Order: sequence, then C-alpha cells, then structure tokens
Amino acid sequence: MDLDSLVAIDVHTHAEVSARGHSSLDDDLHAASSAYFKVAGERKPTLQETADHYRERKMAAVIFTVDAESATGTPPVPNEEVAEAAAANADVLIPFASIDPFRGKAGIRQARRLVEEYGVRGFKFHPSIQGFFPDDRSVAYGLYEVIEETGTIALFHTGQTGIGAGVPGGAGIRLKYSNPLHVDDVAADFPHLKIILAHPSFPWQDEALAVATHKPGVHIDLSGWSPKYFPPQLVHYANTLLQDKVLFGSDFPVLTPDRWLADFAQLPVKDEVRPKILKENAARLLGLTQP
Repeated sequence: MDLDSLVAIDVHTHAEVSARGHSSLDDDLHAASSAYFKVAGERKPTLQETADHYRERKMAAVIFTVDAESATGTPPVPNEEVAEAAAANADVLIPFASIDPFRGKAGIRQARRLVEEYGVRGFKFHPSIQGFFPDDRSVAYGLYEVIEETGTIALFHTGQTGIGAGVPGGAGIRLKYSNPLHVDDVAADFPHLKIILAHPSFPWQDEALAVATHKPGVHIDLSGWSPKYFPPQLVHYANTLLQDKVLFGSDFPVLTPDRWLADFAQLPVKDEVRPKILKENAARLLGLTQP
C-alpha cells in the first residue's frame, strides 16, 4: 500500500455479498436498511467491485462482514473470502473479520487463525444484531484476549442501527446493546486493546465522547451518517480533544465515500485536523506508519 498516494482511508465498509451471491442479511432486512438509508438501485457490490471503487478514488478501505448467525440464522460472507480479496487488492483493501461471540472456543480459535494465516487487522462487533452486551464477561472476553494479544483492533457498532429499522418490532433487534458505555468496561479490562466506536452514537453521543476522551485506546469513526447531520459536540471534540482519535468512515455501500466527503468538506473542521481525520489517524492506528 502506497500510503503517500492515498487521499483517504475509509475505516468502515461492508462486504455484503459473497462470491456465490450470498448476502449476510436476509432479503427483508436488506430491503429495510436500503429504505432507511435511501439507497437507490442495487446495493450489493462484489468484493472486487468495492476494491475497484476505492482504487478509482485513490482511497483505501477497511472491509468486513458481520457474523450474527446465532441471532439471525443467516451465515455471513466468509471471513476467509474477505481476507483473500483484500490480499488480492492489497493496495486498497485492509481486511477485518467478524466472529459471532456466541461461537465460544471455536470462535476464539478462528480469530487467532484469521490473524496468523490471513493477515486480518481487526474484528467487527455489532452488539445489537449479535444480541450481546460488549461487557458481558461470559460472551466475548475470550475474543478480546486474542485481539489484544495479537495487536489487532476491536470495532464496535454503537448507537441506533439502520438494520431492522421500520420492520415490525425492529426485527427483534435491540438498541440497548450498543450503548458505548458498555465498551467502557471492555477498555478498562483490556487496557492495551485498540478499540473503535463506530458511528455518531445517537442517542449516546456524549457517552461515546466521554469514553474516547477517558480511555487512551478508544477511537471514534464517523461512518453511517452524512457529516451535515453530525451533532455539534462531535464536531467540537473532533476539532480539539479527540483530533488524533477520530477517523473517516463511510459505511459503504449504504453511504458512499463521495457523498460523505462532499458533506465533510462543508464542516467547520480546522485545516490541520482534516488530514488527521481523513488518513493520518487511521494509518497510525492500523500500523501503516511508524508510531
């Protein structure tokens, strides 16, 4: 990866379809989330199409699936497939994985294998869809141990989710699991774990800012929202106390990097802070630069 040639690093993109055309969301959830995000047309780019999309824009992207099979019954896009596509497009794609925390010891073994054999750089958790509190010691703490030991990253969805929005009962998806305060215990119990709180954390934005300010290993990505809707306190902290810990993320393919960057350009962000958010902070966190 030629870091100097990249204009930005998007730390939050989804692999939504496998090589066989299998989606990690069932049709009803997929359609509902497209309606929520007002996605026009088809939204299932292949892994190669995603790589091409970012290469055309001189950007790199962290890419992952979401494994919530225990809760949804739908298997994810295989982590190995995501990692292999990233290896084939190593100039633009950075592989993360996702492991259902209810897989237990098998999931822990899989996590280690994905790091050691496939070069995975981090792991995506979606507490609301996976149905667990991040600070439940009986569920995911074994996974966190492997992630901390291997120096990889734990990325947690936080706040409301568009998945299940508008479906009766929210398709059974509960928002309470994604309060970022549940990640505060994780950061305290694993002081060397690198953590990203994904998204503006509505309705818990202040909680996310408090955790990221208090815990050195906690960062915030700005994905899933157009920047024109960011809460003012998030913009303020990104400009000041958290300027070295805030990261560009789009949530592609539901929100494109083009749309995100166009709206970000209109925010009152300091000139010296913009390159940190767009590339420098992510490059450092991902180990693409020297500390």
